[in-house]
Amino acid sequence: MSVLEVKKLKKSFRSGLFSNKKEILSDINFSVSKTMTTGFLGANGSGKTTTLKCIFSLIPIDSGEVSFFNGQPLSRSTLKKIGFLPEQPWFYDYLTGEELLVFYGQLSADLKLADIKSRARSLLKKLDLYSAKDRQIKTYSKGMLQKIGIAQALVHNPEFVILDEPMAGLDPDSRLYVGELIQELVHQGVTVFFSSHLLYDVERLCQDLVVLKNGKVAYSGSVQTLLDRIKGRRQIIFLEKGQKHTIFTESLEDCQNKIDQLRKKSCVILDVQLDKKSLEQAFINITGEDL
Repeated sequence: MSVLEVKKLKKSFRSGLFSNKKEILSDINFSVSKTMTTGFLGANGSGKTTTLKCIFSLIPIDSGEVSFFNGQPLSRSTLKKIGFLPEQPWFYDYLTGEELLVFYGQLSADLKLADIKSRARSLLKKLDLYSAKDRQIKTYSKGMLQKIGIAQALVHNPEFVILDEPMAGLDPDSRLYVGELIQELVHQGVTVFFSSHLLYDVERLCQDLVVLKNGKVAYSGSVQTLLDRIKGRRQIIFLEKGQKHTIFTESLEDCQNKIDQLRKKSCVILDVQLDKKSLEQAFINITGEDL
């Protein structure tokens, strides 16, 4: 079952009043599967933010179709099941962190006030913002604003969450908190779709991937399938006479033979890893660009 399906999406813009239209999105087709984390990648100018704006009807599309939850159009009832963090969120900065989440929770869902407050405080704790819950938003740092933005996208218990650059501006600890929260959401049955320039986070958190290049889908499928396309050496980490060593092999057969040889020498095999070129190299291979 798909929670989001985009079919033949096209969008053009004029750079001036009398100029010709320039096509930004050309026949975009992809779907987001239920209870999965799907990464949305593309170099600057590839069309990611434009696609997200089209998905939410924030800008009119030229042609194509967007549907949610196995074929439903965007509507008020659909939106209640979706959480969204835009790339540059704006908040009422005179509200405190807790007041902000309660405000958005009341806007987005038919929940009791007590339930919204409980959910808000739980998210503030998970995102390391609880100590700042009574501070006004205008006193928050950039990283704190990013985390409160993520919390507002989740406070109404959505079934589907779309996050535009959720890791932007976060320190390593905060990225860890957000990553753990995303994994927890998926474990609870929530579907997550997020764009990022931080490929390490995408590789760590995502099962599926959609890659845009020049307004077109360059790849749509599993992360592992994409990584498997990259032929990489296998590294064997082992102990020999108490000393740790690493050797590389060029093929699976060579790797198995080398392991047999090491075991005959009474070496202890600690780990065998595929020395992949990583998602970043895979991205460069299919787009010819570097994030």
